[in-house]
Amino acid sequence: MGINLVIAVTDGDWFEILRRQRELDEVNFWAPSAASFRALQPGELLLFKLHAPRNAIVGGGIFAYANVLPCSLAWEAFREANGARSALEMRTRIARYRKTGPNDRSDFDIGCRILTQPFFLEERDWIPVPSSWSPNIVSFKIYRANEAEGLALWEAVNDRLNRSQIPGMAEDQARFGEPHLIRPRLGQGAFRVLVTDIYQRRCAVTRERTLPALEAAHIRPYGEGGHHEARNGLLLRRDIHSLFDAGYVTVTHDLRFEVSRRIKEEFDNGKHYYALHGQLITTPNETGQRPDAAALSWHNEHCFRG
Repeated sequence: MGINLVIAVTDGDWFEILRRQRELDEVNFWAPSAASFRALQPGELLLFKLHAPRNAIVGGGIFAYANVLPCSLAWEAFREANGARSALEMRTRIARYRKTGPNDRSDFDIGCRILTQPFFLEERDWIPVPSSWSPNIVSFKIYRANEAEGLALWEAVNDRLNRSQIPGMAEDQARFGEPHLIRPRLGQGAFRVLVTDIYQRRCAVTRERTLPALEAAHIRPYGEGGHHEARNGLLLRRDIHSLFDAGYVTVTHDLRFEVSRRIKEEFDNGKHYYALHGQLITTPNETGQRPDAAALSWHNEHCFRG
């Protein structure tokens, strides 16, 4: 199967805010509607085009994941990498595009298209849109790298990255070479969104499904050598996440929830948590996304208070 590229129309404010940030490892290219996005597979390129009359490609990134989230949770996951200075600014922009009334306080569901290794081109390096691009396009258009226009796009992007110093782009990342899938390197925001989805938006321990009360936990913390990847994640209710990070609870190698005796000893409390002790956690359907045994062993040996 050939490699696709997408040229997507972007909000000028989104672009201007993000290109001033340095060393971004991910961005949320959001859409104001909750429409699903299936135009790309992970590892393909999404390129940004400004609104007319600036008919040029001004940057892009490696597509990692897409889903739908309430705008408040998208802000929590990506913050300024949403291309806004605050949650209020982001929400106001969404409301403007959705043409809602000033008193609408809905937590809008938005389409999130998560990109890693984003790059933003200097104006001298902007790429003209292909001749087939229509001014009537308001969202995006797919190009195929095994066809002339798509290959020309790939080569133009490769050329810009090879000759320009792109903030956040290491030398080995810039040289894409022949069209191929590029492995996305997930950041913190993408990790949170991915883990939320693979656990079907339910706490792995309690099955709680109130989305604002759930958090993606690293089994082995990033600062301790863990990675932003599915197998190093658990979706937990906020209080259980806090206890997990502090070592008062853990998950054993056989995927059972274990509660430390020290909750009772130190706080003379914890009845609710002890009621969950020993039960099997719920894990993702795909074997390759289930908790990593080595990460669980690390948490049991180096974090759990026993």
